[in-house]
Amino acid sequence: MPEWSCACCGRYRVSVELVRGRYRYRLVHRYPRQFGGGKNVLGEVGSVTELEELLRRRTSLTLADLREAA
Repeated sequence: MPEWSCACCGRYRVSVELVRGRYRYRLVHRYPRQFGGGKNVLGEVGSVTELEELLRRRTSLTLADLREAA
């Protein structure tokens, strides 16, 4: 499954899944280990345009801030 993370801190990640023939983009915030780890799903959308809107609403990131996760 492809995944992208923010270039600044790596805490925000976007994953892409194929569900019933359609792609779903999921935005997740990951907590550092010192704060107990874990993740919080901030939203899930069905298009890149909706993903851009979700990023703008929930974070200070844009699509240009995302890099492929290692």
